[in-house]
Amino acid sequence: MTTKYLLIGGGTATARAVQGIREHDAEGTITVVTAEPHLPYDRPPLSKGVLLGADDPSAALPHDEAWYRENRVELRLGDPVASIDLDARAATLISGERLEWERLLLATGSSVRHLEVPGAELPGVFSLRTLEDSLALLDRFKEGGRVAIVGAGWIGLEVAAAARSHGCSVVVIEPQQVPLLGVMGERIGGWFAELHRSHGVDFRFGAGVAAIDGTEAATGLTLTDGTRVRAGTVVVGVGIRPNTTLAEAAGLDVDNGIVTDEALRASRPGVWAAGDVANWRNRALDARLRVEHWANAYDGGLAAGRSMAGTEVVYDPLPFFYSDQYDAGLEYTGYVPRGTETEVVLRGDPETGAFMAFWVVPEGEGVRVLAGMHVNTWDTVDAIIALIRADHPIDRERLADPAVALDDLPVP
Repeated sequence: MTTKYLLIGGGTATARAVQGIREHDAEGTITVVTAEPHLPYDRPPLSKGVLLGADDPSAALPHDEAWYRENRVELRLGDPVASIDLDARAATLISGERLEWERLLLATGSSVRHLEVPGAELPGVFSLRTLEDSLALLDRFKEGGRVAIVGAGWIGLEVAAAARSHGCSVVVIEPQQVPLLGVMGERIGGWFAELHRSHGVDFRFGAGVAAIDGTEAATGLTLTDGTRVRAGTVVVGVGIRPNTTLAEAAGLDVDNGIVTDEALRASRPGVWAAGDVANWRNRALDARLRVEHWANAYDGGLAAGRSMAGTEVVYDPLPFFYSDQYDAGLEYTGYVPRGTETEVVLRGDPETGAFMAFWVVPEGEGVRVLAGMHVNTWDTVDAIIALIRADHPIDRERLADPAVALDDLPVP
C-alpha cells in the first residue's frame, strides 16, 4: 500500500525532503505545494550571485522540473495552503482544492519583519526574501544612485556589498555600535565594519529609523536622532519571523517555530517540520534550536524526508552558515547559548584578510570551543567541528598560533 506524502513549502527544505523520502520509499505519492509560482529554490543566491548579476535566477534551483518528474512528484505551484485539518489529514488550498495526506511536512519558512514607521509602504522601499525581491533590487542597483540599508545583519551586509559592486552609494543604518554584535561580538563586528568601509560603505551606528521620507516614492530616511539620510532606494533587513500561522490554526505546538523532537516530528502524529520554521530538539547540544540559515534547511529537509519515510533519524548537527562579501568568504559553525559570556580567540591577523576566530569559555587549564569561523582560510570547518566536539580542554595559546595544526592541539 502506497503512502501519501504532502510537502508544504517552496524552499530548500522541501526539495531535500523529496530526496530523503525517495531514498527509502520509491512508491509513495509525493505532492509539493508552494505559495510562490516557482519550483522550490535556495535563498542564498538571492543576496549573492543573483543580486550581483553574476548568476542567472535558475542557479537558485536545486532541481529542475525534469527532476521532479523523474521522481514522480506532483507540483502545485503558486496555490498556497489555506488550512490544514489534522483529524481528517487533509489540506485545503486557496483555490479550494483539497489534498489528503498520510504524512505531512511543514516547511513554510519565514517572512521578513517590516518597519512600523511612517512611509514604510512607499515605492522604493524593499526587502529581500523572494526571487522577485532579488530581481527588483538588481534592477534598482543597475540604475545606480544612493541606497540606504536598514540593519547591519547578514542580509544587510551582503546587500551592501552587492550594491557597491554595481557602483551605488551605500549607507547602512544600525542601532547597535557594530554590525552583527549579537552573533559576532564587538571585535569581529568591528572587523566587518572596516571591511565595508574599505569598500566605500558609510555606517550610521547608534540610531534607528523614525520615518521613511517621501510622498510618491522614498527619498530618504529620518533617523531617531533627528539625522536625515538621502536615498532613492531603501532596503529593510531587520530580521525574519517563522511562518507558523498554518501550524497554530491547526493546533500544533508552536513556540518560536513549530516544536519538534530530534527526528523533526511535530506534536501530532504524521506531521513533520523542517527549515526556518522548525524549533527542534538538538540532542547533541542538549538544547532547542531554530536556525534561519540555508544549511539547516539543506540538512534538516533531508533528515525530515528520511524520517517521514520511516527511517530512524536523530538530527543533531552543529549550526553552520556562510557568507560572501567582496573578496571575503567565511564559514561559521557552532552554537553559543544566549547569554553566554565568551572570549574571542583570533588565529592569524585580520588585517591580512585571512584569519580564524573562536568563541571560547574557560575550562580547566584551557578553554572549551563553542564556535569557530574562518575568513578566507578554507578547508578548516571539519577541524573546527572537531575542536567543538572535543572531550578535553584546548590550550588557548596554541589555538591562537597559526603554526600549530588545528588537529594537533593537546590538552594544556
